[in-house]
Amino acid sequence: MKQPVFLVIDSRAVDLRLARPSDREILSNYFSSLSVQSRHNRFLGAMSELPARELDRFVSPSEKNLFTVLATATIDQSERIVGEARFAVYPESESAEFGLSVGDPWQHLGIGRALVQDVEVRAASLGAKRVYGDTFYSNRTIVALARRFGYVATANPGDWRQVRFEKTLPEPQASACARR
Repeated sequence: MKQPVFLVIDSRAVDLRLARPSDREILSNYFSSLSVQSRHNRFLGAMSELPARELDRFVSPSEKNLFTVLATATIDQSERIVGEARFAVYPESESAEFGLSVGDPWQHLGIGRALVQDVEVRAASLGAKRVYGDTFYSNRTIVALARRFGYVATANPGDWRQVRFEKTLPEPQASACARR
C-alpha cells in the first residue's frame, strides 16, 4: 500500500518517512549534492562527505532512540532525498535534539517546516516534552524557521558561534506521521 503524500510542491509529491538501510546510497548522494554552505550549516563545520560510519548511523541506527526522517520525491523516475532530519530522544531528560537539512534547490518551499513538524510529533509520541537544536548564528534561514515555530533562541552553552533554539512540546496526539 502506497503511503499518502505529505506535501505537493510544483505538482511534485514529497513524502516524509523514516530512513531504511536501503537508503544508504541515495542518502550519500543527497549529502554530496548539498552546497558547501548547506553541509557546513547541517554538520556545524566543514565536511565534504558523510563518513561511512556516520552514514550507517543515519540509515540503521544502533541506538534505539535515534531516528532519521527523509523527505523524498520521485525525480526522473527514481526516488530522491530532498531533505532530512535526524533526531535523538533522551528519555531521562524528556527532551529531543534534532538537526535538519533541505537540498539547495528545494529550500524555501515548505520542506523544512514539514520536517520540523514531523520531528516534533514523533519526539512527543516517544515521550519528549521539549525539543531543541543548535545552529550557527549566521544560518538565518533555520533561525527564522525556528522562531516562526515558537522556538526560543539562546546562546549555545558549548560554542559562542552557535545559537540553541528550544521549544516545549504540546501533549502528543494521534497523527499519521507518528505512526509511520
